[in-house]
Amino acid sequence: MSSWIQELQAHLGDCVHTSPEVLAAHSGDKWHASALPEAVVLATETEQVAKAVQFATAHGIPVTARGAGVGYVGGCVPVKGGIVVSVARMNRILEVNPADGVAVVEAGVLTAQLQEACLEKGWFYPPDPASRKESSIGGNIATNAGGPRCLKYGVTRAYVLGLEVVLPDGRILNCGGRTHKNKQGFDLVSLFCGSEGMLGIITKAILRIIPAPQKRAALHASFPEFAMAAAAVQNILQAGHLPAAMEITDAYTLAAARNHLGPSILPANAKGHIIVEIDGRTHAVDTELPEIAHILQLTGATEVVTANTESDVEAIWQLRREFSYRLKATGLTKLNEDIVIPRSALVDLVEFCASMQKETGIPVACFGHSGDGNIHTNVMVLKDELGNDIRPPADALVNRLFDWVIAHGGSITGEHGIGLAKAPWFAQAVGDVAIDVHKAIKAALDSHALLNPGKMGI
Repeated sequence: MSSWIQELQAHLGDCVHTSPEVLAAHSGDKWHASALPEAVVLATETEQVAKAVQFATAHGIPVTARGAGVGYVGGCVPVKGGIVVSVARMNRILEVNPADGVAVVEAGVLTAQLQEACLEKGWFYPPDPASRKESSIGGNIATNAGGPRCLKYGVTRAYVLGLEVVLPDGRILNCGGRTHKNKQGFDLVSLFCGSEGMLGIITKAILRIIPAPQKRAALHASFPEFAMAAAAVQNILQAGHLPAAMEITDAYTLAAARNHLGPSILPANAKGHIIVEIDGRTHAVDTELPEIAHILQLTGATEVVTANTESDVEAIWQLRREFSYRLKATGLTKLNEDIVIPRSALVDLVEFCASMQKETGIPVACFGHSGDGNIHTNVMVLKDELGNDIRPPADALVNRLFDWVIAHGGSITGEHGIGLAKAPWFAQAVGDVAIDVHKAIKAALDSHALLNPGKMGI
């Protein structure tokens, strides 16, 4: 045990943990990398976070912030050991205030819990990462998380009005506020959204909420060619519709799902699939639903299924969740890359992935948020005769994918962040000047580089 741990325990008390079980539970996220911290602070209040960071700064100890720990890029892996500060127990919803259109929450509140609390009052917190039932608000802000509803409602940043942040020197910063307009100085709130715990530890957030839509409805449609599904995305938008979400799926993913769901759910000739969700006032949704169905039919859909009740809408989204489950059920390791491309490049992306698959024999599955171009491109890692992953050729495909995305004006991440997993490509993606600016901001706030070290490659 390091000599400083007893001093930390004397400084902070029972919230400091060093048991092997607690250390192991705070060593990684859903990515494959892990590293044991030397101590874990399970904070229940901001002052504990501040004291832990002040202590670490005084002793030159690395600190890694952690929320729910369900990221996909190793963002909360304590690669330098030291102290993990967890805000998971800071999970109180302090206020849901329709009069001001705000909710005030601690960083450990789960996204779904906030959404439910808002709906109880007839209000709505739109950001909806797929992990909303297990991901926390602090982590959503730190990664600027998205989700299917980004097309209409935007990413997490659009709903963050104010933040309480513990800075790397232990000071507590309050930036922004509870007003919906605020132009007092630099936009410090945006600085911390997407900062991946490298500039400060978010402990509290003031979030914008909006009136809940009266109704939602959905459609799903199959197409004999993926290009038709991509065309349907453009046709819906060009006709003046702005759905809450549009999800698209390629032939490989459909084939994997069809083996489980059967041809009655997904036709045997389906090589493209689209899910569209709309919401709003009841009469508007009832008018819009058949109009979008007609657009899908004109675009070449072999079948269009509509859902006009909450349970039927959920059934369509369960179909979408099955796509991911069925890829996992292939037994192959799934390298899920959350790349983003211009919407007009959807067909080009899928054709590129199909060409890589044909060339190498490594399956590549594409599905995701077609409305905003955030396509989850899954490189399926083949196994050797002993059942071990054959990683080098799969990793080479990921590298080719990122090269292609960057060359076509895209982004190597739309939701998960950079963390450890995408650090090797970060400089190529953003350019030398942007890297210099990142380093300058990091140095200005964290001159000793103690806060979440090793991430983004800076």
